[in-house]
Amino acid sequence: MSKLTKNQKLALSKIEEGKTYSLREASSLVKEITTTKFDASVDIDVRLGVDPRKADQMVRGVVSLPHGTGKEVKVLVLCSPDAEAAATEAGADYVGLDEYIEKIRGGWTDVDVIITQPAIMGKIGALGRVLGPRGLMPNPKSGTVTPDVATAVREVKQGKIDFKVDKAGIVHTSIGKVSFTSDQIRENAKEFILTLLKLKPTSAKGVYFRSIYLSSTMSKGIKVDPKSIDEVYEVSKQQQG
Repeated sequence: MSKLTKNQKLALSKIEEGKTYSLREASSLVKEITTTKFDASVDIDVRLGVDPRKADQMVRGVVSLPHGTGKEVKVLVLCSPDAEAAATEAGADYVGLDEYIEKIRGGWTDVDVIITQPAIMGKIGALGRVLGPRGLMPNPKSGTVTPDVATAVREVKQGKIDFKVDKAGIVHTSIGKVSFTSDQIRENAKEFILTLLKLKPTSAKGVYFRSIYLSSTMSKGIKVDPKSIDEVYEVSKQQQG
């Protein structure tokens, strides 16, 4: 087991064992406890009070983060020739169809997001074995299957992400970089949490937000108090009312 460095020990000392922090506090603290030399990602893990095995309790959606993710997202657009120019102009890294389908069949998946048109899905369906396990399969629910591929590309490039609860009831995603200001981290986290709240299944009973943790690459998780987000209560009241 490797020994902790002086900086790592100092970072750990800043987190009070058993304490739950406000989102504002956690957004500042996550920057203070990060000791990596690179610009680490800021991650959020939310355990929800749902049973993902039940179809009516599956939580899945998209969110446009106010300040983006800070990550350079590589986008492939599989589209008809008449849409190629618009997709390229919107910022897509790769645009085409048959040649990229063949590359993917051969195992190429060097992209973060694949966007396509509804009419093209018939050709892409056969790539499920390659794209599915990597989370790259286009899906109408995530906005990656759309007639307007150019708009979809712009949204993804600006910070639109899709997410899905896993079989343990946890939603995990990156919401920025440590180089972001604490306010930017807080606002991105808040937008993500509020989006989850709006997607709360009507069949989900009891406590919805079981736990929320903010962390950076290789840092310890900071427990966040959902009650520290005023807007959570506003949306909760609307749902109950």
